[in-house]
Amino acid sequence: MKRLLQLLQFTWLAAMLGLIAPAHAADDTIKTVYHMSEGIPQAVRGLRNIQNHLSADPKAKIVVVAHGAGIDFLLQGATTPNEQSFAGAIGDLAAKGVEFRVCNNTLVSRKIDPAKVVLEATIVPSGVAEVARLQAKEGFVYLKP
Repeated sequence: MKRLLQLLQFTWLAAMLGLIAPAHAADDTIKTVYHMSEGIPQAVRGLRNIQNHLSADPKAKIVVVAHGAGIDFLLQGATTPNEQSFAGAIGDLAAKGVEFRVCNNTLVSRKIDPAKVVLEATIVPSGVAEVARLQAKEGFVYLKP
């Protein structure tokens, strides 16, 4: 009984100090970062996952972070293995609020002109640092398709 009382006191104190988030925040939007690093096949899976995700939860906040071979689908003219352009899917998802971020370190190391990145994407200094920041500082859930 004494241990239960101590636990309740600790929980109350932690809640008062803001160390424990309320079970239901006023804004119940789930924020998710999709990590793309493996190339075109992963992008095909990932974009399908994101479409399904938004169908189930239209209020979801989704950010796609790409680095390494994962940026390939975000380059102008990129196509699926079936020769379908990624442009339509990227545009549709961006119109639904999905954000796309491309690693500048990858662009530099692969000598890719930043002008080749699709207009819907933003270039960030480091893809892996962006994934970590979104998780640690902004409370995003991590998914890797």
